[in-house]
Order: sequence, then structure tokens, then C-alpha cells
Amino acid sequence: MTISLTILSPKPWALVLTLGLLACNPADKSAVQPGDSPSGVELTLLTSKSSRLDIYKKVSLNTDLSHLSQAQRDMLKLLIEASSIMDDLFWRQAFGDNKEAFLATIADPKTRQFADINYGPWDRLDGDDVFLSDTAEKSLGAQFYPPDMTKAEFEQANFTDKKGLYSMVKRDAAGKLFALPYSEAFKAELTEVAALLEKAALLAEDQSFAQYLQLRAKALLTNDYQASDFAWMDMKTNPIELVIGPIETYEDQLFGYRAAFEAYVLIKDLSWSERLSKYAAFLPELQTGLPVAEQYKAQMPGTDADLNAYDVIYYAGHSNAGSKTIAINLPNDEEVQLQKGTRRLQLKNAMQAKFDNIMLPIADELIVAEQRKHITFTAFFANTMFHEVAHGLGIKTVLGSEETVRQALKEHASALEEGKADILGIYMVKQLLAKGVITEGQLEDYYVTFMAGIFRSVRFGASSAHGKANMIRFNFFNEHQAFSRNEQGLYQVNMDKMSEAVDALSNLILTLQGDGNYDGVNQLVADKGIIKPQLAADLERLTQAAIPVDIDFEQGIQVLGL
Repeated sequence: MTISLTILSPKPWALVLTLGLLACNPADKSAVQPGDSPSGVELTLLTSKSSRLDIYKKVSLNTDLSHLSQAQRDMLKLLIEASSIMDDLFWRQAFGDNKEAFLATIADPKTRQFADINYGPWDRLDGDDVFLSDTAEKSLGAQFYPPDMTKAEFEQANFTDKKGLYSMVKRDAAGKLFALPYSEAFKAELTEVAALLEKAALLAEDQSFAQYLQLRAKALLTNDYQASDFAWMDMKTNPIELVIGPIETYEDQLFGYRAAFEAYVLIKDLSWSERLSKYAAFLPELQTGLPVAEQYKAQMPGTDADLNAYDVIYYAGHSNAGSKTIAINLPNDEEVQLQKGTRRLQLKNAMQAKFDNIMLPIADELIVAEQRKHITFTAFFANTMFHEVAHGLGIKTVLGSEETVRQALKEHASALEEGKADILGIYMVKQLLAKGVITEGQLEDYYVTFMAGIFRSVRFGASSAHGKANMIRFNFFNEHQAFSRNEQGLYQVNMDKMSEAVDALSNLILTLQGDGNYDGVNQLVADKGIIKPQLAADLERLTQAAIPVDIDFEQGIQVLGL
């Protein structure tokens, strides 16, 4: 049952949506997004979705800025201003051009806030399910592709930059597909961002950071990001950090080709970063020891990588949509990764907020009492950190070809890569504990915390690459008896079986990636990328216990007191 929609306009939004939906291929579930201004139309929450409005815990995003100079504080304001433009651009990629008009149609403040968190009328942590009345389902291709384009049409078409990261697919006057570079599609906004970054560079006290800001500004205007990615890898001493631009491809669920705009503004935690610096040196050794045939670990990762801890003070765009990122592994450019490795940024304050408000309550609800003592922030931090480290392991291009794994696995690439990072991360923890490199805690801490983390992340839903990866892992672990469930519905990790399952799943994922086996991954997702009834019932217990699914931030210049 839904609450009715009152039409006050001669051009009803629902009609626009319905006509667009009829033009789409039902097999692809493509649906046109709202493109016309819905002035005078009131959208209301579906009654079946009323319980969803409370799934986010509001958290103030702040940190100590007292050690920064006035110039650095002034620079932060410029970086936040530039990031807010990234936020607007992501709205256009995910939903359309009429954000303000859309939000104005939602009278209930709580529902409007939920739509703002989700960047549209689709619940990102519930498989992008519609939560507003008279709204079409979300297009798998978001706004990256024409709403009436089918997968078959795209695959048969031949045009420049067809699989490009940094372009929107459009139709020309004759109806043929073409790629429009972001630098042209969003020229006015990107020109403004570039100017803000240039201005910020003049205030930067760290010269490597100033150079990065200048090169990133140029990249936004030229659509060529590689030089700025290399410059970003060379930054070692900057106390302030900015990640900005079109970066991750998760929003493109049609093919996984197009990158979405996002930004993070961060403050380095020097003491925690020093503790982490030693781990990057072990990457080549860990790559050599992966539990897979030699040919699948022949592409040695770069060693000029580092690990650092940060407090994040601003999220924007894709990084702020639905579930909030707590760690970053960049850049995604495969050539840069092979030459330089990657940088891993652990977002400590956001991580602590999730641990306190979500992980510990989940453990109390679903983990056997005798294993709850093993749920620790140290293990949660390390599991998350080594997830990011593990992105640098494995294979980047399909064996015997120049095609990247991302291109070969298409819309499944992101979910499988996240699954690889999760499973190799916990594999690495075991190896480093055995070597005495990790000296805090015991393996039980990391395994049990990892298990509780599956329950946390699987709640992100099938539309999230992280959520889908966790569904696959839960079902795989279940089949391999890595855990048991007692009559009270509490889970217990079986240590020996868990180690065996970790090795087996590592081997499977690395092999699928190295072979570029799209059909094999498609079958894995179909078989195991689902929430089965027993798990669904247990997750419902978390909902009934009012445990939030994720956090939402109060953030910005005023919150920081700048």
C-alpha cells in the first residue's frame, strides 16, 4: 500500500516517469530518472518503508584542528567548498539535474532527509528499492547512459571512449550513442572547482600537496587524471589530505565502467600513521605467498605504497551516499598501481563511530557470549586496514591479454574486487600474526571481529558492492562450516574451518579475476550473492533491536568552527 500522490501540475511527474519506463528494456530494469521539474507534486513515503527512516545514526564529524596554522585553516574552507561542488555533480550523475526541485516535493522533513542521504528516492541500503510514491525504479546505469539504452545496444555500438571512466554516454541528433567527456559535460562546475584548488595550492605549506592540487585542478579540466594520481602517490608529509574527482565505479551498476564524483577532506593522525608504516614493506612477500597458482600472482605490486590514519572532516558525493566509507585505497589506475602501488587511508574517527554504534551492538545480538570478548577496535581497525592493503595484491590484467580485470568482469568487477580485498585482508592478518609482525591481539580477535563485520556489511544490501561481497562470503563460509549457529540463533566461529575457508575463497576469487571469467563470476553472484531466509531473519533481529545500519554526518565549516 502507498500513500496517494496529489497532482497539482499540468505536467505530472508520475506520467513523465511512466512514459520513460515504457521506453526501456524491462530485462535490464532500466528506468528513466526524474528529469523534469516536479513543481507542485508532493511525493510521500511508502507505508512499507516507514521503518527505514531510522537506520542511520547521526554523528558529528569533527577533530582537533588546534595544531593547524591560520593558512591551513583557510585552505580547509576552500577544500570543503570545492568538495561541496563534487556533491552536486554526483547528484546529477546518480539522480538528475533537479535535486532542489525534487527535495522540495517531499513535505515530511524526516523523509526528505532520508532522500538527501540516499541522493534520490531509492534506498541504497535496501537494494536501491523505491521508498517514495509514484517513482520508477532506479536505472542500473544511473544517469551515465541514456535512460532508453539497452545493454545490447551499447555492446553493439562503436564509438570513441566507449568504456571510458570519465565520460557520460549520450545520444546525438540522429540517436546514435557517443561519449561526452566530464570536462565538457560539467565544464562550468569543474572550472569552479579547479579555481578553488589553485587558490588552495597557494595556501598549502607542504609543496608536494600544493603540486597535487595544481595537477588535480588541471586534470578536472582536461579529463586526464594520471599525472595527478602519480603526484598523489608521492605525498608523504602533508598534514592535510584531499581526495577529489571522479573515482569509484560502483554507481554504474550496468557495466561498472563510469566513475562517480566524490571528495574527502582529511587530517592526518601522525601517531597512528607511524604505527602503520611498517606494513607496506611486506606486500611483495605476501603476494608471493598467496594461496593460488603462480600465474595468478605474477603481477608484483609496487612497493612505494604507504599506510596512514586520518580523521575525516568532510564527505561529498559518492563517498557520502548511503553507507559511509571508513577506509580508502587509491588510485584505481592500474598502471599507477603497478608502478607505484597504492596509498591506504584509514578513516579512524568514522571507523570508531561505526564500531561503537553498530559493531558492538551487533555482537551482543548475534555472537555467542564466550566469543564477544574477541570483538575489539584493534581487530576492526586492522581488518579494515588490510582490506585496503589487499586491493594491491592479486592480478590487475587478465592473463594472456591487455584487458583489465575491471573491463572483463563488467558490472561484477567491483563486488568481486571488494570480496577479494576482504578475504585477502584477513589472510594477511593471519600471516603477519604468525610472523610476529602484528603484535596486538590473537587470531580469534581478528576472525570473530571479521564475522561480526559480515553482519554489519551485509546490511548494506545487494546494490552495494561491499554488501554483495559479504553475502557471497557468508554463504561460502556457511558451506565450508567456518561458523556454526546454535538454537538461540547465536553464531560461533570455528577457527580451523575458518582458515580453510579463507584459503579456498581466496583461491576462487583470484582465479576468476585472473581468467577474466565473467560467466563464472556471474554464476557465483547468482548462487551466493543473496540473503537466504535464515540470515534475513537474523538481520531482522538487528532491526528490531534498533541497531543502526550506518551513520550519517553533521559536517561542514560551521561544525568545525572554521
